[in-house]
Amino acid sequence: MKTAFILASSSPFRQQLLKKIIPEFHHFSPAIDESAKAGEQPEQLVRRLALEKAQTACDLYDCGLVIGSDQVALHQDDILGKPHTVANAEAQLARFSGEKVTFLTSLALLDIETGKNTVIVEPFEVHFRHLSAEQIRLYVAKEQPLNCAGSFKSEGLGICLFEALKGDDPNALVGLPLLRLNQLLLDWGIDPLTL
Repeated sequence: MKTAFILASSSPFRQQLLKKIIPEFHHFSPAIDESAKAGEQPEQLVRRLALEKAQTACDLYDCGLVIGSDQVALHQDDILGKPHTVANAEAQLARFSGEKVTFLTSLALLDIETGKNTVIVEPFEVHFRHLSAEQIRLYVAKEQPLNCAGSFKSEGLGICLFEALKGDDPNALVGLPLLRLNQLLLDWGIDPLTL
């Protein structure tokens, strides 16, 4: 019987990424509280949220493999949220000028029927060029990255903000670590090349 795949995310970016290795899947928007718990470290937060997102599928589906993911951006140990406004986006990018931002992207794989799950976290570093206020203003005006942690879209014009990217999987920066997902699926006896 063909395995049903479910993506616990409404993100169009994650959906586009997942289509690279899994051509057919269901998706939904998981309704969970994404607030950090008292004393929760960033890696603990993204691990918990990816699994909680995946677990919400159990209320909607009877069977299938669920993929959940979450991401936080860190600058000088501060967790960065989505800017939501132009002013906040410009302020975030000004703060990052000449600096490093680390992204932690979590990935949960959950079997609804058995409850078996695996959760990993993939780090990725972005090193920003020194940016002028005008460059920042132009970038935010052109791409409107108001719903993106870190105030940029690396899959678009945001690439012009960086001097270096460091990590094993550039897909993690966009929101879904495909190299790790492929390995998890192989570990679970599913080869994406056969899908």
